[in-house]
Amino acid sequence: MEVVAHLETIEQDKLAKNNRMVANWLLIGVIMVIIQIAIGGITRLTGSGLSITEWEVVTGTLPPLSEQSWLEAFDKYKTTPQYQLLNSDFSLSDFKFIFFWEWFHRLWARVLGLVFATGFIYFLVTRRFKKHMITPLLVLFALGGLQGFVGWIMVASGLVGDAVYVKPTRLALHFIFALGLLAYTFWFYLRLRLPLAYRPKPIIQLNVLLHISVALLVVQLLYGALMAGHKAASAAPTWPTINGSVLAPAGLYKPDHGLLNFVDNRIMVHYVHRGVAYL
Repeated sequence: MEVVAHLETIEQDKLAKNNRMVANWLLIGVIMVIIQIAIGGITRLTGSGLSITEWEVVTGTLPPLSEQSWLEAFDKYKTTPQYQLLNSDFSLSDFKFIFFWEWFHRLWARVLGLVFATGFIYFLVTRRFKKHMITPLLVLFALGGLQGFVGWIMVASGLVGDAVYVKPTRLALHFIFALGLLAYTFWFYLRLRLPLAYRPKPIIQLNVLLHISVALLVVQLLYGALMAGHKAASAAPTWPTINGSVLAPAGLYKPDHGLLNFVDNRIMVHYVHRGVAYL
């Protein structure tokens, strides 16, 4: 009996060590995703997102290294609607500034992917992964891949027609998927670091309240991104009224828009964003 107990203790210690190592790797990912979201915010605020017109996974890792390469990159940017309609007065120095932030945003994404891939291969080879880790890891892979895909189709939406910015709906999706990836990675980390015996027992009433709060928060975050994408703050620069009205501001609903009012109508976007904040 003592031998069996001793073996069980060794096995439990080994499992705890594996959990701790994988959890630390996930925590590094959490920190890196937070930084990536912050860089994405700076990229948005500086209007840098459309400065790189191609998605080159490998060759795009390095920025232009010669004056000729910079001029070629600038010439590609000059073909975009954003340059022609908004930034036609840009000098090469101006372009280098916006290029840096988009390049850095993509570089950090690559580094994040490399850290994840390196850790994954190491833990796989050393057999640190256990059965209960497989599903969350697959979800992480899917969320990471989806985020990269949505990021590119977001950028692509600003390179055609008369678009001077990316589509607000795609910006909102890119933002909320990034937060989803962050939240899921942190949840996975906590799951490994907090043994089942130490987890609090669920309280039904509190769980309901938390689910409602999270749902409202997701809607609010989505509408915050739509506010940014549409630059909707300037559509109603008064508070607590919305252009003089609280309940039914002018232009709140355009009959010809239908449900698109909730994503394309700047007054409606502003109205919902404020309303959910109050809730």
